Amino acid sequence: MNFIQAFDQHGAWRKQFALRLKLLSEWLADHELMEPGIRERLDQLHAQIKNDKITVAFVAEFSRGKSELINAVFFAGYGRRIMPASAGRTTMCPTELAYDAELPPCLRLLPIETRLQPQSLLDWRNAPAKWERVDLDVNDPKQLAKAIQKVSEVRHVPVDEARALGFWHDEVPEDNPLPGPDGLIEVPRWRHALINMAHPLLKQGLVILDTPGLNAIGAEPELTVSLLPQAHAVVFILAADTGVTKSDLGIWRQHLATLGDGQASRLVVLNKIDTMWDALSSPEQVQLQIAAQRADSAEILGVPQSQVLAVSAQKGLLAKVNRDDELLKASQLLDLERALSEGLLGQRRRILGSAVAAGVEALRGEAGRMVHSRLRDLVEQIQELDGLRGKNAGVIKQMRLRIEQEQADFDASGAKIQAVRSVHLRLLKDLFALLSPSHLKAEVSTLARQLKSPGIKLGVRRAYDSTFNRLRDDLTHADEMAGEIQSMLEGSFKNLNAEYGFSLQAPSSPQLALYRKDLDLIEKSHLQYLSLGNALRLAQPEFAERLARALMSRLRVVYETAVNEVELWNKSAAAQLDAQLRERRRNFTRRIEAVSRIQQAASGLDERIRELQTQQAALNQLEIKFEELTAHLLAAPAEEPAEALAA
Repeated sequence: MNFIQAFDQHGAWRKQFALRLKLLSEWLADHELMEPGIRERLDQLHAQIKNDKITVAFVAEFSRGKSELINAVFFAGYGRRIMPASAGRTTMCPTELAYDAELPPCLRLLPIETRLQPQSLLDWRNAPAKWERVDLDVNDPKQLAKAIQKVSEVRHVPVDEARALGFWHDEVPEDNPLPGPDGLIEVPRWRHALINMAHPLLKQGLVILDTPGLNAIGAEPELTVSLLPQAHAVVFILAADTGVTKSDLGIWRQHLATLGDGQASRLVVLNKIDTMWDALSSPEQVQLQIAAQRADSAEILGVPQSQVLAVSAQKGLLAKVNRDDELLKASQLLDLERALSEGLLGQRRRILGSAVAAGVEALRGEAGRMVHSRLRDLVEQIQELDGLRGKNAGVIKQMRLRIEQEQADFDASGAKIQAVRSVHLRLLKDLFALLSPSHLKAEVSTLARQLKSPGIKLGVRRAYDSTFNRLRDDLTHADEMAGEIQSMLEGSFKNLNAEYGFSLQAPSSPQLALYRKDLDLIEKSHLQYLSLGNALRLAQPEFAERLARALMSRLRVVYETAVNEVELWNKSAAAQLDAQLRERRRNFTRRIEAVSRIQQAASGLDERIRELQTQQAALNQLEIKFEELTAHLLAAPAEEPAEALAA
């Protein structure tokens, strides 16, 4: 199975799950079970499925055939090259391909001059007017390819401007580009490119990140600190005939070796194996040479040999366009597609399936408690009314007075319930303060000042270590605070259950200490910039400023995610209490109405008991049906993609 087929099936599985979720939502609404807490859970599940993205980043030094590989794997269906892949430097700026239904098909380009301004890439994304836009016709491959060719555009600027933009370094002259005859330096015209198009794979959530070579990567810290570490798979491309060169090793060590523990998320591709197809060598000899190159590359990069694949992107693209199965097999492109589909998509489905299963279980608990509460109230009403058989009007009147008194006592107890809320909110306020943007900014301020200070930054590594230690301590403290709030909730809910017959259950506490792992990954991704080899680059104010912004942007995402988890936990607890308070008030109203009807008609008692018994039977069936629907939903993540496709 190739990558496109596997991704189609992954998309079909997501659609099937979303459909089941929609049917469950409608069923809950039809049966008056759509309480705010349940709606919150459903919205979260729907967002997880709808917004799930799979990012594949392609990284290589110039002229390794990276863009051609993207064409071969993803765009062969157009019958031609879509990404520019001519000889020499083609992709001059980081290019993201994705789909946003709210935008027309277009190419958006951020001018390179924005590097001279303080905003981060994330800030620029939220300023669409600053991007140059080129509309795309996705039904015209020729127009599409011509428009996307703009990512190859360059400018020629004086040395001073190249220096300010981060493409010229006086301290490391050997890394500087060669000036032209006019003394000007070639730099990319664009800082970043975003391609929005309704390609089938992009519509299903695939995001492709095409990166430029070493100089361009290093000059844009936000790319290596934020975009690359958040990719679900990184494909690192080498030339099969040269193997790992010095510049390849520089990219690997500085930008990819520190991406984390997920070895399966990194694939190494030896491209252009067709250059080794030699008429003077037998096919067996060629394969032995390729195998030796794979083994050498794996050893140098420190990865298992199974993660080093050899392909010919150019021959693979040609084979797909001409429907030449023999050439496609010789290109070994399908081996790479299988590795992507089995490793990346399989891993992504497991992660997504685990997340949605946890959400469905939480949904099951909240809706189940509501059904149980209603069943318990019905049983109590039936027992209460059954006790009135043969009793006179005076006894019935006394029962009504007793119910009204219970209702008054319950309403008066609101102060006690409000006290529980107040304590909960006060503790939460302290927790939110610890995770607030202002607190994060204060914690990072010393490091930010060190980074932005002029000259060589001798003490920056110490400030860096100190900052991340404090941030980890913050998350540990936040996790302890969440544990205290959880204990308070459990105790309060237990008391309310005992006093008022509720069935409250404190939702699972957020595991905030787990975000320490995200901090570790961010710390690793920045370490490369603190080495002696980067001391001169770090001494440049513009580069240090960009690095500080990139760091803050990435940390802000971690803290915002943690805050969102706390908010969901809080809403779940509050919604559960609100739902049971509403149910109890409705129960008092129903009991008083039932007694009133019995007072008005002699036959009302038996009729009302039969009504309640019918409701009880219906609610029992409702509970069974709800279990079936949620079990069906829980089964979706475990199904094979083909089963989901056929369902």
